[in-house]
Amino acid sequence: MNEESAPGTRRPGGRTARTRAAVRDAVLTGLSEHGYPGLTVEYVAEHSGVHKTTLYRRWGDIEGLVADALDLAGEDSWLPPDTGTLEGDLCALAQEVVQSFADREVGASGSAIIAAAFHSERAAGALRAYYAERFGRCEIIVERAAERGELPSTPEAAVDAGALVRAAAAPVFFRLFITREPVDTTLAVQSAAATVAAARAGAFTVGARKTPAP
Repeated sequence: MNEESAPGTRRPGGRTARTRAAVRDAVLTGLSEHGYPGLTVEYVAEHSGVHKTTLYRRWGDIEGLVADALDLAGEDSWLPPDTGTLEGDLCALAQEVVQSFADREVGASGSAIIAAAFHSERAAGALRAYYAERFGRCEIIVERAAERGELPSTPEAAVDAGALVRAAAAPVFFRLFITREPVDTTLAVQSAAATVAAARAGAFTVGARKTPAP
């Protein structure tokens, strides 16, 4: 399968990489300004400097452009926090979410991408893959905590690392996109503390969760 038929399946450099970056930036700007329903290939062509014929050939349509923008966003070198404690790491992680959406430019494009996922199944799939990869990087937070003795590390009491790190960020996303409440450092601290307390109570222990009796 070649690069043109499957954008994002290879990681070329040079001119191709610059083109992808320019297209990504135009897509994110367009989503922020007009939302997914108002984003057009013509807009992306005008703002990226890439001819629309090339856009159609390499990305197919708007869905392909949005999906590749997310794919490219997941290729960075970001690493999760390493503060020395589980609660500190989770607090820093939640705080990063708070800060990213507090930033006008970053928050607008991030919100627009999430909104696009409600209009396009392909965009939704790309968004799921992006966050799965992001939270996958964060699982080392739980591994380090287990090595320090902050969490169980035996096979009989293994912790679901993915569920745990998601729980720390979930309250922030809930306020941002469901209740539309303000988010701040206090929320990040509360989210981390609640997640650690739940973890110590066994809420994220694999095999320990049971359906409550009626």
